[in-house]
Amino acid sequence: MKTSGGITRRSLVVGVGGTVALCALGTVRSVGASPLVRPPGGQDFERLIAGCIRCEKCVEVCPRHVVKPAHIEAGVIGMRTPTLNFNDDYCDWCREENDGTPLCVRVCPTEALALPPEAEVETTLLGLAELDASTCLAYRDTGCRFCYDACPYFAIELDEHNRPFVINNKCNGCGACEAVCVSLENGSISTGATERAIVVRALDENGNAVDGLSEGGATS
Repeated sequence: MKTSGGITRRSLVVGVGGTVALCALGTVRSVGASPLVRPPGGQDFERLIAGCIRCEKCVEVCPRHVVKPAHIEAGVIGMRTPTLNFNDDYCDWCREENDGTPLCVRVCPTEALALPPEAEVETTLLGLAELDASTCLAYRDTGCRFCYDACPYFAIELDEHNRPFVINNKCNGCGACEAVCVSLENGSISTGATERAIVVRALDENGNAVDGLSEGGATS
């Protein structure tokens, strides 16, 4: 018998059993080591985890394909809950598709993704962009400014040397900058880098970027 998502009941049981076994061996965390950047309405972790039934309707409906199911690295509790991936595109709250309510929020059957009535795209913080000057091409005098050109909220400015930096109080974590960053495509310059020079970090309860750069990073 298949579930609605096309997974056989046997596969589901085997998968759950394997996860339990890994937990017993201590190889899988119940909660991920670091918070994830969530879709609009998913910033309340406890609400998201309690309400999400892992139906992945939010994943299916996202027109930019940036909503993705979290993997096991997010921990057993967080696995298959919605997260944002900015490898190829960014979150624009589906402005071209509807009246401004993100489609992921609209289709969520349990309101695990839910926004207050007064929520706006500019003031709902999905995360915070952080720029690493040690791998940013602009700080290697290449003249790169893709992130600056892509930011729809003017949250990135250029210094006196035409190098980008993030204006924290203007950034809502939409991911446009991360989506266009080409630092990893230039291995001869950014040798050893494991992520793009500008990435969106999840926020802690105080609004600070989690696992971000140490003091001295190119943010403002």
